[in-house]
Amino acid sequence: MSLTTPRPAKPTPRIAAVVLTLNEARHISACLDTLDWADLRLVFDSFSSDATPDLARASGAILVQNRFVNYAQQRNEALAWASTQTPPADWVFFVDADERCTPELASELRTVAEDPTRDVWAVPRHNFIFGKLTLGAGWFPDFQARLFRVGKADFEPARAVHEVARHQGELGRLRATLDHFNYDSVAQFHDKQRRYAEYDAGILFKQGVRPKPRNFVLQPLREFRRRFFSLGGYRDGAHGLRLSALMAWYSLDMYRRLARMWRDAA
Repeated sequence: MSLTTPRPAKPTPRIAAVVLTLNEARHISACLDTLDWADLRLVFDSFSSDATPDLARASGAILVQNRFVNYAQQRNEALAWASTQTPPADWVFFVDADERCTPELASELRTVAEDPTRDVWAVPRHNFIFGKLTLGAGWFPDFQARLFRVGKADFEPARAVHEVARHQGELGRLRATLDHFNYDSVAQFHDKQRRYAEYDAGILFKQGVRPKPRNFVLQPLREFRRRFFSLGGYRDGAHGLRLSALMAWYSLDMYRRLARMWRDAA
Protein backbone atom coordinates (compact mmCIF):
# COMPACT_ATOMS: atom_id res chain seq x y z
CA MET A 1 0.00 0.00 0.00
CA SER A 2 1.49 3.33 -1.05
CA LEU A 3 0.91 6.61 0.64
CA THR A 4 0.61 9.87 -1.27
CA THR A 5 1.14 13.33 0.07
CA PRO A 6 -2.10 15.29 -0.20
CA ARG A 7 -1.92 18.34 -2.39
CA PRO A 8 -2.21 21.65 -0.57
CA ALA A 9 -5.62 23.25 -0.90
CA LYS A 10 -5.86 25.89 -3.56
CA PRO A 11 -6.30 29.31 -1.90
CA THR A 12 -9.66 30.98 -2.36
CA PRO A 13 -9.36 33.99 -4.70
CA ARG A 14 -9.39 37.27 -2.79
CA ILE A 15 -11.93 39.85 -3.91
CA ALA A 16 -11.58 43.56 -3.12
CA ALA A 17 -14.80 45.57 -3.35
CA VAL A 18 -14.01 49.14 -4.43
CA VAL A 19 -16.36 52.11 -4.17
CA LEU A 20 -15.45 55.41 -5.87
CA THR A 21 -16.81 58.39 -3.95
CA LEU A 22 -17.16 62.14 -3.95
CA ASN A 23 -19.55 63.50 -1.31
CA GLU A 24 -21.57 60.29 -1.01
CA ALA A 25 -22.47 60.56 2.69
CA ARG A 26 -26.08 59.76 1.88
CA HIS A 27 -25.26 56.39 0.31
CA ILE A 28 -21.88 55.11 1.44
CA SER A 29 -22.83 53.28 4.67
CA ALA A 30 -25.71 51.38 3.07
CA CYS A 31 -23.53 50.50 0.10
CA LEU A 32 -20.68 49.17 2.26
CA ASP A 33 -23.11 47.12 4.35
CA THR A 34 -23.93 45.07 1.23
CA LEU A 35 -20.21 44.44 0.60
CA ASP A 36 -19.28 42.90 3.95
CA TRP A 37 -18.75 39.53 2.22
CA ALA A 38 -15.67 40.85 0.37
CA ASP A 39 -12.12 40.16 1.57
CA LEU A 40 -11.30 43.88 1.37
CA ARG A 41 -13.55 46.91 1.19
CA LEU A 42 -11.93 50.03 -0.21
CA VAL A 43 -13.42 53.49 -0.54
CA PHE A 44 -11.42 55.33 -3.20
CA ASP A 45 -12.38 58.90 -2.40
CA SER A 46 -11.83 62.11 -4.41
CA PHE A 47 -11.37 64.31 -1.32
CA SER A 48 -15.00 64.54 -0.25
CA SER A 49 -15.99 67.61 1.73
CA ASP A 50 -18.88 65.89 3.52
CA ALA A 51 -18.92 63.01 6.02
CA THR A 52 -18.08 60.32 3.44
CA PRO A 53 -14.54 59.61 4.76
CA ASP A 54 -15.66 59.33 8.38
CA LEU A 55 -18.60 57.08 7.48
CA ALA A 56 -16.34 54.85 5.37
CA ARG A 57 -13.91 54.37 8.24
CA ALA A 58 -16.78 53.78 10.69
CA SER A 59 -18.03 50.98 8.41
CA GLY A 60 -14.62 49.29 8.64
CA ALA A 61 -13.57 50.07 5.07
CA ILE A 62 -10.10 51.15 4.01
CA LEU A 63 -10.08 54.77 2.86
CA VAL A 64 -7.73 56.02 0.14
CA GLN A 65 -8.01 59.60 -1.07
CA ASN A 66 -6.86 60.20 -4.61
CA ARG A 67 -7.12 63.24 -6.90
CA PHE A 68 -9.84 62.69 -9.51
CA VAL A 69 -8.94 63.11 -13.19
CA ASN A 70 -11.60 60.92 -14.77
CA TYR A 71 -13.39 57.69 -13.97
CA ALA A 72 -11.09 55.45 -16.02
CA GLN A 73 -8.01 56.88 -14.29
CA GLN A 74 -9.59 56.50 -10.85
CA ARG A 75 -10.61 52.90 -11.47
CA ASN A 76 -7.19 52.00 -12.89
CA GLU A 77 -5.46 53.43 -9.84
CA ALA A 78 -7.75 51.39 -7.61
CA LEU A 79 -6.75 48.27 -9.57
CA ALA A 80 -3.08 49.17 -9.05
CA TRP A 81 -3.72 49.62 -5.30
CA ALA A 82 -5.30 46.16 -5.07
CA SER A 83 -2.16 44.58 -6.52
CA THR A 84 0.05 46.08 -3.79
CA GLN A 85 -1.83 44.66 -0.80
CA THR A 86 -0.45 41.83 1.33
CA PRO A 87 -1.66 39.41 0.20
CA PRO A 88 -2.73 41.06 -3.06
CA ALA A 89 -6.31 40.92 -4.24
CA ASP A 90 -6.98 38.58 -7.16
CA TRP A 91 -10.08 40.43 -8.27
CA VAL A 92 -11.57 43.91 -7.92
CA PHE A 93 -15.33 44.35 -7.87
CA PHE A 94 -16.33 47.96 -8.62
CA VAL A 95 -19.50 49.34 -7.06
CA ASP A 96 -20.90 52.87 -7.14
CA ALA A 97 -22.09 54.38 -3.88
CA ASP A 98 -25.71 54.45 -5.09
CA GLU A 99 -25.61 50.71 -5.85
CA ARG A 100 -26.33 47.74 -3.59
CA CYS A 101 -24.90 44.24 -3.98
CA THR A 102 -27.53 41.55 -3.47
CA PRO A 103 -26.70 38.30 -1.59
CA GLU A 104 -27.32 36.38 -4.81
CA LEU A 105 -24.76 38.50 -6.65
CA ALA A 106 -22.19 38.11 -3.85
CA SER A 107 -22.54 34.32 -4.07
CA GLU A 108 -22.20 34.33 -7.86
CA LEU A 109 -19.12 36.56 -7.69
CA ARG A 110 -17.43 34.08 -5.36
CA THR A 111 -18.23 31.30 -7.82
CA VAL A 112 -16.96 32.97 -10.99
CA ALA A 113 -13.80 34.14 -9.22
CA GLU A 114 -12.72 30.49 -9.47
CA ASP A 115 -13.18 30.51 -13.28
CA PRO A 116 -9.80 30.78 -15.06
CA THR A 117 -11.34 31.48 -18.49
CA ARG A 118 -12.55 35.07 -17.98
CA ASP A 119 -10.72 38.21 -16.85
CA VAL A 120 -13.73 40.56 -16.78
CA TRP A 121 -17.33 39.92 -15.79
CA ALA A 122 -20.28 42.20 -16.52
CA VAL A 123 -23.12 42.60 -14.04
CA PRO A 124 -26.77 43.30 -14.97
CA ARG A 125 -28.38 46.16 -13.06
CA HIS A 126 -31.86 46.81 -11.76
CA ASN A 127 -32.22 50.57 -12.18
CA PHE A 128 -34.57 52.41 -9.85
CA ILE A 129 -35.43 55.73 -11.53
CA PHE A 130 -37.58 58.23 -9.61
CA GLY A 131 -38.11 55.39 -7.12
CA LYS A 132 -39.46 52.94 -9.72
CA LEU A 133 -37.82 49.75 -10.96
CA THR A 134 -37.35 50.39 -14.69
CA LEU A 135 -37.18 47.33 -16.92
CA GLY A 136 -37.68 48.98 -20.32
CA ALA A 137 -36.39 51.91 -22.40
CA GLY A 138 -32.82 50.58 -22.29
CA TRP A 139 -32.39 50.39 -18.52
CA PHE A 140 -32.36 46.60 -18.25
CA PRO A 141 -30.31 44.45 -18.28
CA ASP A 142 -27.84 47.38 -18.47
CA PHE A 143 -24.74 45.17 -18.22
CA GLN A 144 -21.73 46.90 -16.63
CA ALA A 145 -18.16 45.52 -16.61
CA ARG A 146 -17.40 45.45 -12.89
CA LEU A 147 -15.41 42.37 -11.83
CA PHE A 148 -11.77 42.60 -12.99
CA ARG A 149 -8.95 40.13 -12.60
CA VAL A 150 -6.06 42.14 -11.14
CA GLY A 151 -3.13 42.45 -13.55
CA LYS A 152 -5.12 41.11 -16.51
CA ALA A 153 -7.60 43.88 -17.28
CA ASP A 154 -8.16 47.60 -16.84
CA PHE A 155 -10.05 50.57 -18.33
CA GLU A 156 -9.33 52.45 -21.54
CA PRO A 157 -7.64 55.68 -20.29
CA ALA A 158 -8.98 57.84 -23.14
CA ARG A 159 -12.61 57.36 -22.10
CA ALA A 160 -13.39 59.98 -19.45
CA VAL A 161 -16.95 58.70 -18.90
CA HIS A 162 -18.82 55.57 -20.04
CA GLU A 163 -15.64 53.62 -19.28
CA VAL A 164 -14.57 50.77 -21.58
CA ALA A 165 -12.88 47.64 -20.22
CA ARG A 166 -9.62 46.44 -21.81
CA HIS A 167 -9.02 42.69 -21.60
CA GLN A 168 -8.18 39.54 -23.54
CA GLY A 169 -10.76 36.88 -24.30
CA GLU A 170 -14.51 36.95 -23.90
CA LEU A 171 -16.47 39.08 -21.46
CA GLY A 172 -18.33 37.01 -18.90
CA ARG A 173 -21.93 37.86 -18.04
CA LEU A 174 -23.41 37.30 -14.61
CA ARG A 175 -27.03 36.45 -13.85
CA ALA A 176 -27.61 38.05 -10.43
CA THR A 177 -28.33 41.77 -10.43
CA LEU A 178 -26.83 44.84 -8.83
CA ASP A 179 -29.46 47.28 -7.53
CA HIS A 180 -28.88 50.84 -8.75
CA PHE A 181 -30.71 53.78 -7.16
CA ASN A 182 -29.50 56.27 -9.73
CA TYR A 183 -32.04 59.08 -10.14
CA ASP A 184 -34.10 60.27 -7.18
CA SER A 185 -35.62 63.23 -8.97
CA VAL A 186 -36.22 64.71 -12.40
CA ALA A 187 -33.82 67.54 -11.54
CA GLN A 188 -31.03 65.04 -10.85
CA PHE A 189 -31.84 63.25 -14.11
CA HIS A 190 -31.70 66.51 -16.08
CA ASP A 191 -28.38 67.50 -14.51
CA LYS A 192 -26.66 64.25 -15.47
CA GLN A 193 -28.18 64.04 -18.95
CA ARG A 194 -27.10 67.61 -19.70
CA ARG A 195 -23.52 66.66 -18.82
CA TYR A 196 -23.72 63.55 -21.00
CA ALA A 197 -25.11 65.62 -23.90
CA GLU A 198 -22.23 68.09 -23.60
CA TYR A 199 -19.67 65.29 -23.45
CA ASP A 200 -21.13 63.44 -26.46
CA ALA A 201 -21.38 66.67 -28.46
CA GLY A 202 -17.71 67.33 -27.72
CA ILE A 203 -16.75 63.92 -29.09
CA LEU A 204 -18.64 64.56 -32.33
CA PHE A 205 -17.08 68.03 -32.60
CA LYS A 206 -13.57 66.59 -32.27
CA GLN A 207 -14.46 64.07 -34.99
CA GLY A 208 -15.44 66.92 -37.32
CA VAL A 209 -19.13 65.99 -37.40
CA ARG A 210 -21.39 68.92 -38.31
CA PRO A 211 -25.10 68.74 -37.49
CA LYS A 212 -27.52 68.71 -40.42
CA PRO A 213 -31.00 70.26 -40.25
CA ARG A 214 -32.64 66.84 -40.34
CA ASN A 215 -30.72 65.78 -37.22
CA PHE A 216 -32.77 68.16 -35.10
CA VAL A 217 -36.00 66.37 -36.09
CA LEU A 218 -35.18 62.83 -37.12
CA GLN A 219 -32.68 61.95 -34.37
CA PRO A 220 -35.06 62.74 -31.47
CA LEU A 221 -37.83 60.80 -33.24
CA ARG A 222 -35.53 57.83 -33.77
CA GLU A 223 -34.41 57.95 -30.15
CA PHE A 224 -38.00 57.98 -28.91
CA ARG A 225 -38.93 55.07 -31.18
CA ARG A 226 -35.85 53.14 -30.08
CA ARG A 227 -36.49 53.70 -26.37
CA PHE A 228 -40.26 53.28 -26.29
CA PHE A 229 -40.78 50.54 -28.86
CA SER A 230 -37.51 48.69 -29.63
CA LEU A 231 -36.23 48.75 -26.03
CA GLY A 232 -39.63 48.15 -24.47
CA GLY A 233 -40.30 51.44 -22.70
CA TYR A 234 -44.00 50.78 -23.20
CA ARG A 235 -43.73 47.96 -20.66
CA ASP A 236 -43.21 50.55 -17.92
CA GLY A 237 -46.39 52.42 -18.86
CA ALA A 238 -46.46 56.17 -18.26
CA HIS A 239 -43.07 55.96 -16.56
CA GLY A 240 -41.53 54.43 -19.68
CA LEU A 241 -43.23 56.98 -21.90
CA ARG A 242 -41.81 59.81 -19.80
CA LEU A 243 -38.28 58.40 -19.86
CA SER A 244 -38.40 57.76 -23.61
CA ALA A 245 -39.53 61.34 -24.22
CA LEU A 246 -36.80 62.71 -21.94
CA MET A 247 -34.11 60.74 -23.75
CA ALA A 248 -35.45 61.97 -27.09
CA TRP A 249 -35.16 65.52 -25.79
CA TYR A 250 -31.54 64.97 -24.81
CA SER A 251 -30.79 63.58 -28.25
CA LEU A 252 -31.98 66.95 -29.57
CA ASP A 253 -30.03 68.77 -26.86
CA MET A 254 -26.81 67.06 -27.92
CA TYR A 255 -27.20 68.34 -31.49
CA ARG A 256 -28.04 71.83 -30.22
CA ARG A 257 -24.83 71.81 -28.20
CA LEU A 258 -22.87 70.51 -31.19
CA ALA A 259 -24.22 73.33 -33.37
CA ARG A 260 -23.22 75.89 -30.75
CA MET A 261 -19.68 74.49 -30.65
CA TRP A 262 -19.35 75.00 -34.40
CA ARG A 263 -20.74 78.54 -34.14
CA ASP A 264 -18.30 79.39 -31.36
CA ALA A 265 -15.42 77.98 -33.41
CA ALA A 266 -16.27 80.03 -36.52
